[in-house]
Amino acid sequence: MPFSPDAALEFLRHAFESGRLAHAYLITGEAGSGKRALALQLAAFVAGATDDPLQHPDIHSVEPESKSRIIKVEQTRELEKALQMRASQSGRKVAIVFDADRMNASASNSFLKTLEEPPSNSLLLLVSAHPEMLLETILSRCILVQLAAPPRREPTEGQRRLLDLVSRFLLAKKPPGETDIGGVFVLVREFTKLLAEAKSAVQEEGAAELKREEGLYKQTTDGKWLAEREEYYKALAESRYLQARTVFMETLLQWWGDVLRQQHGATTGNALDFPAYADQTAKLAGRLSTPEVLRRVSALEALRENFGRNVQEQLAVEVAFLRAFGGQ
Repeated sequence: MPFSPDAALEFLRHAFESGRLAHAYLITGEAGSGKRALALQLAAFVAGATDDPLQHPDIHSVEPESKSRIIKVEQTRELEKALQMRASQSGRKVAIVFDADRMNASASNSFLKTLEEPPSNSLLLLVSAHPEMLLETILSRCILVQLAAPPRREPTEGQRRLLDLVSRFLLAKKPPGETDIGGVFVLVREFTKLLAEAKSAVQEEGAAELKREEGLYKQTTDGKWLAEREEYYKALAESRYLQARTVFMETLLQWWGDVLRQQHGATTGNALDFPAYADQTAKLAGRLSTPEVLRRVSALEALRENFGRNVQEQLAVEVAFLRAFGGQ
């Protein structure tokens, strides 16, 4: 039965206090369910951390690195070495593997040995939104802690437009092995159009808010105040635009997440982020291999990271969409 994050933490805390805490747990749940926070809270509790858990000397973690968004064997080996060391304080040693489904084959086999023979006084925590991607031997050695899905909101009009575009393009019949470059650039054009509309909307909203303030205060304040408020609303509009762009990026990643769930039969309950598009993601799941889907996800994750580096937006979108949508 899925837990709320608070209920899961209380359950695990009670197990620890009663001496029944297992040596390995797999914490799963959808995006926004609180997986990462729960892992960090539990780690802090059992290791005796009072500040940032990831700065505690007895709490060690790994997560995907590099453009490939893969956890490599070198990372898991460093984690294993850290666990072999004696705890520097009185609590347990804790190892956390965030996005554990991103371990490559070598890393998975390496970490499996640690699960099979865990160091004394250690706690192993795996965090994953896609547990079906983990080795069965890893799954069998962890106690599952499944978090309840967060309340699902209906897609906005903009999200539905994006999902309709993507599904029509990906499910269109093409000759085997042919790449529809023209179609990809249509997707790029429509995606940037959505971004432009979002930017225009937040700018108009900010301008209306500033105008209301001008009407209230222009008779009682000087021009310096107005200049400061103009700068404030300019910065606010940029922040709101970046939030809207993030929503569109998450929509694309959730779409591919649904494809992965369809491939592995993880579709019961509220497992799919976009159940209204279940037929489309199921068809696509049958056409593509899991490595191919993961390659496309990696391209979009790289785009999300590039947005965070303030790269040229249009060029970054074109490059990522060619990789994410440019092959069958």
